[in-house]
This record gives sequence, structure tokens and C-alpha cells, in this order.
Amino acid sequence: MLALMLCAVLAEMFQPGIITKAHVSLVARTDRNYKESPVTIFGQVFIYLFRIGTLGMAMTLCLYTGGQGSFFGFLALCGVAVVMLMLKLLCNLLLDYTFSVSRRVESPREHYANIADIAIAILYLVMLAMRRYGNNTAAIWAFWSVVLLFILMWTYRSWRLFVESPKDALDLLIYIGTLEVLPLAGLYYFSEKTIALL
Repeated sequence: MLALMLCAVLAEMFQPGIITKAHVSLVARTDRNYKESPVTIFGQVFIYLFRIGTLGMAMTLCLYTGGQGSFFGFLALCGVAVVMLMLKLLCNLLLDYTFSVSRRVESPREHYANIADIAIAILYLVMLAMRRYGNNTAAIWAFWSVVLLFILMWTYRSWRLFVESPKDALDLLIYIGTLEVLPLAGLYYFSEKTIALL
């Protein structure tokens, strides 16, 4: 838990504003000025470690009963999260290439990353509380509540950026269903299968 917090702090140190100013992307009509805080390799590495570790911790708390989780199980679930995030990235790159999303919006991936950082930070705080005071059922409800919050935030932001006609709204709903909801449900399903194998 402390290692994940350290990753978040180091990410913020190496790339100021990567977490603390992410909320601006949700309400702003224009993109955040990324020239103010240049992208650094260390900042990106630590923020990805924070994302992956938090997803692995959430799956560990949700799927292990009675505190029987092991470090090896946690690492296996982090591996499942890495595979899911890589497949999602490849699908997003294919979608961007196919529909030329980057021509219409200057930086759609930055918007997504900002909203994901907000959701991961909330998930981290919720899972930290669940680790101390909760049980598996509460952790599962908390996890899916944060997932729902993330989907609602991403839908709201995407609606403001992309929707200009009813066809765009349908495209957005199909996108969110296939590239947001299904991967998270798949993460949960494959995490359960991974735990069963261990």
C-alpha cells in the first residue's frame, strides 16, 4: 500500500500536475496546457505503476476471502491488469487510426488519462479504507461504484468533446460499451480465473 502511494508521489514529483491537476480536464472546454508540465519518462512510469498496482490491489481485495491474499497472487493480478491495459491501448490506437479521432480532438488520450487518474486515485483511497475496515463484499461494491463513476465521468467528457449529432451519440455509446465496460468486466472475470488457478 505504501509502495503504491510512493509511486503516486514520485509521479507527481517527476511530472508536476499529473495527478493534482487532472480534474481540470473534466470541466474544461479546452485541453490542459501540457507545456506547463512536460511529460517525463519517470513520471509516466510511476503513474502506470500506480494505476496497475491499484487495479491489482482492488482485485486482490475483491477476490480473496478472509485476507488470504498472497504477494504472488497480487503480482498475478497486476499481470492480468497489464494485459488488459495493453489490449485496451491497442484497441484505442486501432480506433484512432480507423476513425481519425486525433484529427477532431487535439489530445483524446490525455483526457482519458486524466479521468483515469482521477478514478484510480479515488479507487486507491476507497481500497485503502476497505483494506483497513471493510470486507470482500464491501470491496466489490466499492470497486464497481468507482468503475461506474469513471464510466460516467468519461461519458460526460466524451459527450462534450465528440457529440455533434445523434449518430455521434450512438457511436459514443457503442465505444463506451465495447472499450470501457467490457474490458473492466473482463479484468474481473480473468482475475477470478487467475485466483482459481493459484
